[in-house]
Amino acid sequence: MISLAEAYFFLCAFVAVVGSLTVVASRGPIRSAMGLFLVIVAVAGLFLPLHAQFLAAIQFIVYAGAVVVLLLFIIMMLGPDAIPASDRRGLFARVLGASVFIISGTFALALSNHALSALHSSFPQPKMEASFGGIDSFGMILFTDDVVPLELSAALLLVAVVGVLAVAQGHVNGSGKVLADLRATARRAALRADEARGRST
Repeated sequence: MISLAEAYFFLCAFVAVVGSLTVVASRGPIRSAMGLFLVIVAVAGLFLPLHAQFLAAIQFIVYAGAVVVLLLFIIMMLGPDAIPASDRRGLFARVLGASVFIISGTFALALSNHALSALHSSFPQPKMEASFGGIDSFGMILFTDDVVPLELSAALLLVAVVGVLAVAQGHVNGSGKVLADLRATARRAALRADEARGRST
């Protein structure tokens, strides 16, 4: 008889697999984004039985509430250009790569499951504290023992934001130059057309 915890785990795992297959197999970008949303919700649900409520909330808020929404905005801005054209070049290589990835991933999962089963039988699992995975314990560890990695990640994000702004500024300048060249070309074409009309008259 399957327990309620096992049924919950298999349900979240099934939703995650269906969502990931939707992301990979769907041609429409909206469906791919919705499949990614399903994966994120399922992963957030898998954090809950592990007493990691904070990680589940962050997974749902950051990825489902920000990343997927950003992808949808980008898809809406691109419009019809977001749907790629049909391309069958390199189909054999892609199928071969996907097959190798699936086989190696299944083998790695089976091997890790066997190793974890052996470790679990030889080393009993310690009893978790009641506050494990909560916001209080997570914040205490984050701002005491792991404060240096937190500051380094903040600096990395700051550098990434500055890099994005620099790239966007260069793109805007390049786009302005292209538009100016197009306007100058249009003016020259209009002047030549006027000269041709004057000669013909």
